Amino acid sequence: MKIVVLDGHTLNPGDNPWDEIEAVGELTVYDRTESRQVAERVKDAEIIITNKVPLPREVMDQVPELKLIAVSATGFDMVDIEAAGQRGIPVCNVPEYGTETVAQYVFSLILELARQPALHDAAVRRGEWAEQPYWCFWKKQLIELAGRTMGIVGFGRIGRRVGELAHAFKMNVIAYDPYNQENPWFSPFAWKSIEEVFTDSDFISLNCSQTKDNIGFVNRDLLFKMKKNAFLINASRGGLVNEPDLTQALNEERIAGAALDVVSVEPIQPDNPLLHAKNVIITPHIAWATLEARRRLMKETAENVKAFIRGTPRNVVNSPAQHR
Repeated sequence: MKIVVLDGHTLNPGDNPWDEIEAVGELTVYDRTESRQVAERVKDAEIIITNKVPLPREVMDQVPELKLIAVSATGFDMVDIEAAGQRGIPVCNVPEYGTETVAQYVFSLILELARQPALHDAAVRRGEWAEQPYWCFWKKQLIELAGRTMGIVGFGRIGRRVGELAHAFKMNVIAYDPYNQENPWFSPFAWKSIEEVFTDSDFISLNCSQTKDNIGFVNRDLLFKMKKNAFLINASRGGLVNEPDLTQALNEERIAGAALDVVSVEPIQPDNPLLHAKNVIITPHIAWATLEARRRLMKETAENVKAFIRGTPRNVVNSPAQHR
């Protein structure tokens, strides 16, 4: 099997070898691939592994031997799964590898918004503490999480784990999910409409997949329903948020702040309005990127490839007309 990895650096920058996949085929790994390079690099591939490099219909048309697309991630919106299915090509993903890692990162952002350690570290290093007449000082209102309301949009594996962490901090948890209505083990908990989540929450975490139907759904209407002292956290997909609307909400202080690990175009572009918004933390899509999570992701991607070669595809997210 000829296997081509299109963007291998994020999964293995040198600490997470491809040994398990290399053992089952003729492996070529590209650290990074631009859109204009994709067709040439995969033209002889039987298996393509991608994390974020798009695989549209027109690329698949140029890969006559393609038999499997393995997404080394949970989200698979970069692949035209309908086109793959029509060609009998299964698309598989890794549905569970980063639950703990991503949920922990969401809470690191929540704690940063609530307690502002980085802001105060910087102030100390500028000499502001040394100049104070008192033994302590703070630059912003500090927030205790107990008793606050955590709103979660998307209550799958990661959303539920975020809810469990919120419960451990004695927060009240509410959630919206159009598909998953199974109650969690903890309480207090309540299902709410999307409007109620945005109206009632002190912190809102987006933990849902991006689809063609929910692009930009976090828009002016929802943002302006939020409390003025509420915060938005997005460690899911940047396209879920209308970025000009969020920028307006932040700059007009309609909400207290936001923490974003993702943006609509990545890497972030210099003209992204959020770069100049008030009270926003932006990190470079790293919620998933612990070594532990990347090792699980490598192992599960290898298992997907091996299962396909054995004739028992797993974690298939489309409906191939026929498996080649």
